[in-house]
Amino acid sequence: MRIISTLCWVILSLVLTACASGPISRSDSVGFEESGKASYYAMKYQGRKTASGEPFDQKAMTAAHKRLPFGSKVKVTNVDNGKSVVVRVNDRGPFVRGRIIDLSKSAFQRIANTNLGVIEVEIEVLP
Repeated sequence: MRIISTLCWVILSLVLTACASGPISRSDSVGFEESGKASYYAMKYQGRKTASGEPFDQKAMTAAHKRLPFGSKVKVTNVDNGKSVVVRVNDRGPFVRGRIIDLSKSAFQRIANTNLGVIEVEIEVLP
């Protein structure tokens, strides 16, 4: 019985480790695709330091992603209207369940009306 219990714990930890979402290396990130929800930064973040160390700028074509390397160029496409924008990852986030990327307000405005707040997108890392 003790052996079976130990074996179950080992298998469970291996499964959980395999499901972990760590950072993606630069070489593995090209071609990475993901679908989910996008939002944009509130004005209160203007000028604050991002995770990469640079100040946040609502007018820049930038974004936050949990795992992609800083500097990654990402094509973000609004699935409802087909409009897309290319942004550079310079921050970490979003930290809201179900959201995959946070865009600067300028980037969001290129693909959707900000009154929507959150939209469905597909993202692809460019070379």
